[in-house]
Amino acid sequence: MEGQRKADLGNGTYLNPIVAGDHPDPTILKDGSDYYMTFTPFDASPGIVIWHSTDLVNWSPVTAALTKPIGTVFAVDLCKHNDRYFIYIPAAAQGKGWSIYVIWADHIKGPWSDPIDLKVTGCIDPGHIVGEDGKRYLFVNGIRKFRLTDDGLAADGPLEPAYSPWRYPDDWVVEDFAPEGPKLLRHGEWFYLITAVGGTAGPPTSHMVIAARSKSIHGPWEHCPHNPLVRTTSAAEPWWSRGHASLVEGPAGDWWMVYHGYENGFRTLGRQTLLEPMEWTSDGWFRAKGGDLSKPLPKPKGGKSSTSGFALSDDFTRNKFGVQWSLHQPAAEDMQRVRHEKGALYLAAKGQSPADSSPLTCLAGDRAYVAEVTLDLLDGAEGGVLLFYNHKAFVGVGFTPEHMKTFEYADELAWMQQPMVTSSVRIRLTNDNNVVTYHYSHDGGKTWVLHGLRMEVSGMHHNVFGGFLSLKFGIYSAKKGGIRIRDFTYHAIG
Repeated sequence: MEGQRKADLGNGTYLNPIVAGDHPDPTILKDGSDYYMTFTPFDASPGIVIWHSTDLVNWSPVTAALTKPIGTVFAVDLCKHNDRYFIYIPAAAQGKGWSIYVIWADHIKGPWSDPIDLKVTGCIDPGHIVGEDGKRYLFVNGIRKFRLTDDGLAADGPLEPAYSPWRYPDDWVVEDFAPEGPKLLRHGEWFYLITAVGGTAGPPTSHMVIAARSKSIHGPWEHCPHNPLVRTTSAAEPWWSRGHASLVEGPAGDWWMVYHGYENGFRTLGRQTLLEPMEWTSDGWFRAKGGDLSKPLPKPKGGKSSTSGFALSDDFTRNKFGVQWSLHQPAAEDMQRVRHEKGALYLAAKGQSPADSSPLTCLAGDRAYVAEVTLDLLDGAEGGVLLFYNHKAFVGVGFTPEHMKTFEYADELAWMQQPMVTSSVRIRLTNDNNVVTYHYSHDGGKTWVLHGLRMEVSGMHHNVFGGFLSLKFGIYSAKKGGIRIRDFTYHAIG
């Protein structure tokens, strides 16, 4: 599909990632013979896109569960209880601290409820579990826990310490201790608590997966003797900072671990979703069996192949908003800037440049690709294409009715501005292993002009700019009026 990379190699094996591109903090739910997974959406709205699989390797999006912006969202938890689906959401609204919200639905495709604030502040990374007492609990970073009401829609007890995690040797090269991402399951007579420590980014050898177990949700917890279960031990490995794991039973009854990691040399793609086989040991613990994930691994047995990914090319005859397209860090009213027209998407202007706009973004998971789009400038608007990390880190080209502009590392290059009368322009952006080339055409793509500046963007990632984000394809609309977006095409080239 458009040359996009695919985990399933078609010969009974797969090669990670199972979901390419910026899909961090995976939370996975086994629901009969179906699997559902969702990820951290950060500042994207609509957000919390739910993906579906029947074999754990091939995944495709179903719907966006969070349709109203509630701020920056980190590390959600998807679960099912008494035939109802829940997503617990840590969110920080602009100017406010973190709080845990919940949305629910009777069907995985929705409709999903509006967010309900549990009013448990200062927490991220929820993990849901039902205790031996039949009560519901959320574990959070720290590692702390609090009880939920039976309906799961309110807190029903204090936030309290739950577990003091295993510590790695002091001479290991990690970012910081940072116990986070608690995920729990009940297996046999034990509760198992899977946790991340070591820091989420930083040095490649930081993040790791550890485990503990207890016969009570209230402890005491004993450390797994095999800790850490997963860790990058060398910067030469293909996947860095591996962590934030969940355990899931495969279609044939074997067990797997789902977590995220940065791809060596491509932190710009964000943290991608990885799948590793595991085994239960005779002493009631478990081990990871995938090594450094550099080689293909046998696919889970027993599952039927399902759809993998989706086409990014868009003629705008269908509404892909919320699955493919989202606005970055929108205000509550910003969804009103978007409307579908026949074969086009209209995006009203906001701000004076990409630096204060809320651009339309599309997540790509390939290391090299070509993307093209036609922009019509309406009522004096300025518009263009970007590789966008955040408002302080982006590159791109833009057009006003009178000029072409060039943006490098969030600044307009005044010396590159050229007089150019434009009402409609087709723009081609080529990202070839973090080297960016632009072309533009004023005759619908019949002839192309090479832009005079190439850019190298491998440093535009979290370890430089913070935020744990990725470099996305973006389209901005600024100044006044709006732009009409037509005929977006995407093709991976490596």
